[in-house]
Amino acid sequence: MNVSYLYSLLAVIVLGLIAYAGAAVGLEILFGIVIPYLAVLIFLVGFANRILDWANTPVPFRITTTCGQQKSQEMFKHSKIDNPTTTGGVIIRMLLEIFLFRSLFRNNRVEIKGKRISYKWVVWLWLFALGFHYSFFVVVIRHLRFFVEPTPFFVHALETVDGILQLGLPELFLSGVTLLGMAVLLLLRRILLPKINYFSRAADYFPLFLIIGIALTGLLMRHFTKVDVVKVKELTLGLASFHPGIPDGGVGALFYVHIFFVSILVAYIPFSKLMHMGGIFLSPTRNLANNNRTKRHINPWNPEVTIHTYPEYEEHFRDKMKEAGIPVEKE
Repeated sequence: MNVSYLYSLLAVIVLGLIAYAGAAVGLEILFGIVIPYLAVLIFLVGFANRILDWANTPVPFRITTTCGQQKSQEMFKHSKIDNPTTTGGVIIRMLLEIFLFRSLFRNNRVEIKGKRISYKWVVWLWLFALGFHYSFFVVVIRHLRFFVEPTPFFVHALETVDGILQLGLPELFLSGVTLLGMAVLLLLRRILLPKINYFSRAADYFPLFLIIGIALTGLLMRHFTKVDVVKVKELTLGLASFHPGIPDGGVGALFYVHIFFVSILVAYIPFSKLMHMGGIFLSPTRNLANNNRTKRHINPWNPEVTIHTYPEYEEHFRDKMKEAGIPVEKE
């Protein structure tokens, strides 16, 4: 069995211990100011570099990935969303992919039963992925209250909906629990399913363990090991306004573990598969219309070729063609 996940788990545990010990011995400036700024800088430079690299990659032909009938004869029903031929169809397809993970919803599992191949619709991965991404999005939006003053109205509205169950004091947010649960389920899927486990590497487990660590430390700070929220906001507002400073009395070592995990994840994004968050917009298999049958596409990078037309060919070889008995257009 592939045990690459153990290396990632060990790495995240060591990182957490480093941050905890560092905050305990007085390195709050390093873990609360220097590393977060450095992580954002790495993210911005790395993200921009990857996007520019993809944007400058030549895509001379339409290589769209399709799941439906291409526009052809009228007798064949055209799949306008799965196989779009217009810009409008591409936009609809991209919106469905970005917000609803439509291609993942159509996920099938192939099995061989005896001498027959069977396909089984698998919806669980789609549900896990949808819950994971939307809960992560809600958590990020909720945290805007720590970086903006006054807190935007939509953040308050989102918190009201997120804490609708009104469990505990402070109230339990559904997004935090959902994020932790979905991340654990995605992790268990990679560990327990033999086929997925076989090709999974440490780099596939590392961000999942980081996100689990972020969610766990966040829940611990909110409901168990209480931190001074006023001091936390003082620190984060200072970071956002470029007037950083460590609050008097400190914030708590667990907070620095939390923000260290976040910083590592942010800096890791441009160098990992998490770059799909930006790459999906530049994927030629998704963002191009499949109009190969209605429009001729010429590679703009092809070098100019000196052609020899038939009249020129005949003019050059007319005598020899006549001798060989080959008919010519011009006597």
